[in-house]
Amino acid sequence: MHGGRRAALAAAVVVLAGCAAPDSDATQAEGQSWDQVLAEADGQTVSLWMYGGDEAGNAYVDDVLTPAAADLGVTLRRVPVAETTEALDRVLDERQAGVADGEVDLVWVNGANFGTGKQAGAWLCGWADDLPNARYLAPDDPLLAEDFGTPVDACESPWHKAQFTLVYDSAAVPDPPTDLAGVLDWARANPGRFTYPAPPDFTGSVFVRQVLTNVAADDVPLDYSADAFDEVTPPLWDVLRELRPSLWREGRDQPTSQQELDRLYADGEVAMTMTYGPATLTDLVADGTFPPTTRVLTLDDGTFGNASFLALPASSGSQAGAQVVADLALSPAQQVAKADPPTWGQFTVLDLDLLPAADREAFDRLPASPVVPPFEELSANARPELSAAWVPPLDDGWRREVLGS
Repeated sequence: MHGGRRAALAAAVVVLAGCAAPDSDATQAEGQSWDQVLAEADGQTVSLWMYGGDEAGNAYVDDVLTPAAADLGVTLRRVPVAETTEALDRVLDERQAGVADGEVDLVWVNGANFGTGKQAGAWLCGWADDLPNARYLAPDDPLLAEDFGTPVDACESPWHKAQFTLVYDSAAVPDPPTDLAGVLDWARANPGRFTYPAPPDFTGSVFVRQVLTNVAADDVPLDYSADAFDEVTPPLWDVLRELRPSLWREGRDQPTSQQELDRLYADGEVAMTMTYGPATLTDLVADGTFPPTTRVLTLDDGTFGNASFLALPASSGSQAGAQVVADLALSPAQQVAKADPPTWGQFTVLDLDLLPAADREAFDRLPASPVVPPFEELSANARPELSAAWVPPLDDGWRREVLGS
């Protein structure tokens, strides 16, 4: 871990040490008072299954969230996975087998994985709205009401927000484009200096969806249907096929992950990268991973925004402990620690206007970034994500229509 991040995490632990604070097939939580939940959670171990490739996220959970959970009597155990589907598959297997004390107690989840699990009745529902810290969530926030088109229905608790963002080196791109069409024009005019991860990588998939909404204008319905797919995707495949020879190495060796694309950008091979977690860019510049001339490309036509969540499997044997951890993760103290770029740098899900003055001031004291604009500016003209049902057909179509061309 970088020294600056270690110091920030240590400081956050000190600050937080004293802080506490459906579908027809869905499994519903039994009503309990919060005091009853806390009493039942005392002594429980909660296994949080989450993507293990995010160094900052892993460090935040291990060094900030876990000690704070221990202060509440809950042992938090982070279980790293290469793909969230590993956690979902385990939960579905446990549900099929009728397991009541499963190995998965919380899952960092969003999108298709949440939707698949909800349809199968894998998640406990009806609990997330009753968390004490849920009072700081805006009731009309569309990013928290649906997860890639699937109603949340209190089956998962918000953790942080994200905004799909293009990133560029201002030394290499002195006159940056202002919309996505301009980005594609720039790529064609500068062969070899742009690429995107190959779907089904998460970031590559969202880039394809972003291009789809650009070329199809307002004709892409949020809900998927085969007829809509057949109607709106032909222009997408035309654009991506035409773009391919202008990509890095003429599209023959597309990166397979955002991490690979970031390495190409860090090495100066390409002049742009992309991410759904732009708040982390501040630390990547500060520690020298990215060049100091790195800037966020805000687009006039907007980009996709979403939120990620903590879902509680119905098969968990530590449901009370899982709720305590989810509420802790939603607390203003944890949210502000997680938003600090040296710690993790994730955008809060809380409505700052609902916070007590002292908590609002803690957010106001977060340092301004020389790289990333405020979330309000970054998310201007944000678009809601398409339904998760769009993702597999678009990934398959890309392999068939673009990679196979």
